[in-house]
Amino acid sequence: MVALSCQSTSSNGQASNGKITSAADRPAQYLPLIKGKKVGLIVNQTSMVGDEHIVDYLRNKGIIISAIFTPEHGFRGEADAGEKIEDGKDPKSGIPIISLYGKNKKPKKEDLQNIDFLLFDIQDVGVRFYTYISTLHYVMEAAAESGLSLIVLDRPNPLASYVDGPVLEPEFKSFVGMHPVPVVYGMTIGEYAQMINGEGWLEGAQKAKLSVIPLLNFERQAKYILPIKPSPNLPNNIAIGHYPSLCFFEGTTVSVGRGTADPFQQIGHPAYPGTHNFTPVSGPGSKYPKHENIVCYGMDLRKKAPNFERLDLSYLIDFHTELKNKGTTFFNDNNFFDLLAGTDQLKTMIEKEIPEEEIRAHWAAGLLEFELMRKKYLIYN
Repeated sequence: MVALSCQSTSSNGQASNGKITSAADRPAQYLPLIKGKKVGLIVNQTSMVGDEHIVDYLRNKGIIISAIFTPEHGFRGEADAGEKIEDGKDPKSGIPIISLYGKNKKPKKEDLQNIDFLLFDIQDVGVRFYTYISTLHYVMEAAAESGLSLIVLDRPNPLASYVDGPVLEPEFKSFVGMHPVPVVYGMTIGEYAQMINGEGWLEGAQKAKLSVIPLLNFERQAKYILPIKPSPNLPNNIAIGHYPSLCFFEGTTVSVGRGTADPFQQIGHPAYPGTHNFTPVSGPGSKYPKHENIVCYGMDLRKKAPNFERLDLSYLIDFHTELKNKGTTFFNDNNFFDLLAGTDQLKTMIEKEIPEEEIRAHWAAGLLEFELMRKKYLIYN
């Protein structure tokens, strides 16, 4: 079995070297539950058992797979953010693939008619606007409505070391933020599934028949590298680390490097007075990048260690100030920034040039309330 390398600190303060074992790599815990059942899988390119995709692994173990459900970016994880994902068939196995991104975000009753059991195994990155947790919500809701049992195979959260950002307000609920949680919530996807169930967030406060298969040797403060990129524009741990702070720019005129070899590791705009530059071009995973074929100037974060303790608002504040001074529009003329933030207060405070620490103080009470609530659902220390 392949395990993720990890350096962490044990509860007694001693440095320790351990191996984090994903739930998928613990087949003895879940194979007996699905043996002889017709299974629907919610998976993508990260759903590996050792060096074998879970679809192939389960088929080789004699498990009957009736359908594959796939989230944003598709089954192979190659589609652009926001790109429509079509239904189809897995060319290797011939199993039907049903998209859960686009108009159909929730498994339909007819999709589940030939299924006895659902199994969810997708690598998350622990950020509210990363849509895999929204897909999880709708899968849990469909399971509850159809009376199907759901297994979530837990995977490590590379951003589990902190909790930060404004808690989503109900009027800003969308597919990039469905629940009243902060931007960075510090939970694995298995823990998050327990919270969705326990807090009654499913339609009609339904409860899914949920089983979470836990990780082995996971510690929340551990630093490790994901073996497979979770989506096309998060190619490495530097991009993942910067992602919570930089994704806000998706609601502005500023590029985060989509359409380059280093997305979420550089930020720029044609009017920014910087020396670092890049030119976004169309390509796989970024077909229509912002400022396509136009030179953008800005900041190079490829060698800057991300902050794994809190969000960094300095980038937003800096770019807003510089572009305002240039007479250039910063925020897009839609509400996407507010949907990402989960509130309209962050945008208002940036426009008013309120200092970062004062902005952070605005969401402190909500964070404290969330942390008290999430304690009920934590599986790992």
